[in-house]
Amino acid sequence: MEPTDTPEQTENSANDDKIAWHPAFFEAIQMELDEYSHALQFISEYQLTTEPLRIDVVIIKKTSDVPIKKNIAAIFRRVNILEYKSPDDHISVKDFYLVYGYACLYLNLNNIKVSELTLTFVESHYPRKLIDHLAKERRFTVEESGPGIYSVKGDVFPIQIIDSRRLSVDENIWLKELDNRLDAPQIRRITTEIVRLGKDARIKAYLDVIMRANRQSLQEAFKMSGTALPTLDEVLEEIGVTARWEAKAEERKALEIAANMLRNGFPVEQVAALSGLDIEKIRTVTGT
Repeated sequence: MEPTDTPEQTENSANDDKIAWHPAFFEAIQMELDEYSHALQFISEYQLTTEPLRIDVVIIKKTSDVPIKKNIAAIFRRVNILEYKSPDDHISVKDFYLVYGYACLYLNLNNIKVSELTLTFVESHYPRKLIDHLAKERRFTVEESGPGIYSVKGDVFPIQIIDSRRLSVDENIWLKELDNRLDAPQIRRITTEIVRLGKDARIKAYLDVIMRANRQSLQEAFKMSGTALPTLDEVLEEIGVTARWEAKAEERKALEIAANMLRNGFPVEQVAALSGLDIEKIRTVTGT
């Protein structure tokens, strides 16, 4: 039986239209496939025509000789179209055919072969109505290939539907925790993982979304501890992200100055002394 929503979750639902879930999903899917970032190109909100027809995410495999072993990308081919729904939305039968139509349009506009394209639908629920439709009306075979991952077989396109809440936290922390039902320990786990992996520059939209979407549960957790709910900037500062962003910004500025000095004929040793940068770093970054 499906769990019923609590008053806190109902309040979260009312605020969903103000929360930018899709940019956070775009960051999450990139972090899930970070190991293969050299072989994949990620495109957010791909515009099909001059009319407002957009695909949520397109992932293009840049090289055919790199196997993608990640569970959520096992079906990937050259071009992979992803549709995402926020936690209190779902993929309806109508949505399925709409995105399917987008895929066919993309295929024709870009001269892509049918055999080169896949479809992935991501939501935070078990897609019962859609799976029933595909099985009964389309006579497709739908099998759970892994926790929360449902493979649809029988169409010309490889298709999968992902229930992000059922994904493994060990393998898919970014998608699983892109939710509005998190508690303080779950959010702490995410920030700890961000710091461990050094993903500072890629998670601000993601963190902003999960903090805003779970504000009620966070308020309760911090109230019990006798402390005020921190802002996003305070959380970023606490986990050391802000300091690293500032340090990186300062280094970039110093490198720009160094490059300008080198173009004007200053010796690299003098540039290093004046900029405070390491000689080898200057040579590596500026190509001198």
